[in-house]
Amino acid sequence: MQIAEQVHSLALMQNDSALMTGAYNTLACTAYSLGDFETARQHALRGAQMWRSANQQSPVEEVDAPAVSCLFHAALSEWHLGNITSSRSSMAEAISLAKKVNDMPALTNALFNSGILAHFERNVLETGRLASDVIELSTRHNFRFWQAIGSILLGWARSASGDTGTGISYIEDGIRDYRAPGQTLGMPYFLGLKAEALYFADRTSEALETIVEAEAFAQRSEARSWCAELYRLRGVFLAAIGADETQIEASFGAAIRTARAQKSISLAIRAEASYAEYRDRKGER
Repeated sequence: MQIAEQVHSLALMQNDSALMTGAYNTLACTAYSLGDFETARQHALRGAQMWRSANQQSPVEEVDAPAVSCLFHAALSEWHLGNITSSRSSMAEAISLAKKVNDMPALTNALFNSGILAHFERNVLETGRLASDVIELSTRHNFRFWQAIGSILLGWARSASGDTGTGISYIEDGIRDYRAPGQTLGMPYFLGLKAEALYFADRTSEALETIVEAEAFAQRSEARSWCAELYRLRGVFLAAIGADETQIEASFGAAIRTARAQKSISLAIRAEASYAEYRDRKGER
């Protein structure tokens, strides 16, 4: 965040709207990773508005188009904040903009993040379709990074559809290729997908081990955007194996507290629903 703020200060000094869009994108990406969804949304929307008002080409070559990145970070943040309709609208605009400027890396990135949004909404068919699109584009243009993470997302969709053997294989291969250059920032989220896939395959003990690994990555990197969901999944898995009630209660409690602290209305609702379901089943027993 300190570096992101320095980027923003330098862009202000240059008085260049294209650089300012990139600076707001840097702030949005960082705030989102930290789990500060309200701040991420504010920065992302400012960056998108800056681009709309000026529509200038960046004076530097970007890894991903900042305006596109601002839009899909706005979409993901809006989902967390409970603004589902605006979330879908922002994501659609991100894809449309990437196509308009004919930027294949930006389009691949936008489609991947649209797949993440579909996963957030538990839309299995849409997640699989978008992940397949990401892999197809990545294969055509030799985008190895997006091919790897697209495979992880496709693996979750396959597992959720019942093909757990193929799905887990896709996830494990994707994580291996993602980590090969030393990448770790997305590991809490990707390991969360793997844990769910293992749970779908009735390999709950392995799923719990994967959650512990994901939480360790989140602790080291401070990538906290998916921490509430990791806690919730831990509670679900612990309940499935009949673990100690104190551990189960602690996991669901941590999920709810974390989601509320991050103002993630969507994850708070999901955690509260899982906890209520656990309490209902316990009452029946």
